[in-house]
Amino acid sequence: MKYSIQTPLLVLVHLVFLIVQTQSQSTDLLSKTCKKTPYYDLCLSSLQSSPQSSNSDIAGLAHIMADLVLSNATDTLDYIHSLLKQSPEPDLQKPLANCAELYIPVVKYTLPQSIDALSNGHYGFANYGISDAAKEAQACEKGFSGSTKPLTDRNTLVSCLSEVAVAIINLV
Repeated sequence: MKYSIQTPLLVLVHLVFLIVQTQSQSTDLLSKTCKKTPYYDLCLSSLQSSPQSSNSDIAGLAHIMADLVLSNATDTLDYIHSLLKQSPEPDLQKPLANCAELYIPVVKYTLPQSIDALSNGHYGFANYGISDAAKEAQACEKGFSGSTKPLTDRNTLVSCLSEVAVAIINLV
């Protein structure tokens, strides 16, 4: 059998083609999935930031998004605690404490249970719990009056990520 340099070159070209084709298919899935959510750009950028998304099906994308909701809700709760430790103005103390009371069960129970449900194929329960995270973020925001609303960006992000996650779960 004659061995030539062309054989390894052909194998390499074929591998490159397969890699490019796989990446294109994963980008198509992300784009098609995110087009069915209320926030296409947020969905796409969030999923593209996760290396696992390139090898995921729709259920995997839902799990990635649910993890992002939990991560952002946890960051928001940590931020609320840091604001409370700074002894905020009296008119901010009560709404911040209320927000902490809203976020604690979401971070400790609701979202972890929803992620477990998602992993076990209980999409309705997962959907309900993640929807609750959006509602609690919105309730937190409504607790502030006047012009000082220190959590608006964070609450909006948690709410929007939750809505995206729910939309993806509904596709599974």
